[in-house]
Amino acid sequence: MQVETMNRSQMMILESFAGAQDEQELEALMDVLRNFYATRLSAEMQRLWDNGTLDQHALDELRNEHLRTPYRK
Repeated sequence: MQVETMNRSQMMILESFAGAQDEQELEALMDVLRNFYATRLSAEMQRLWDNGTLDQHALDELRNEHLRTPYRK
């Protein structure tokens, strides 16, 4: 994938990471991004649960699902 221009979000993230002074700041920024996406994922899962798209039966089926790509010999 080749990107010719970056959008505003990409530029802000790039500038934020470029400004990290040390590994601790870099890790702190990474934690912020992880928490952001974890919060969004949790909210989406709750929305799916509330509207009935996701339920215990669906979770049980997913638990037994084999999603790995088979190896070719």
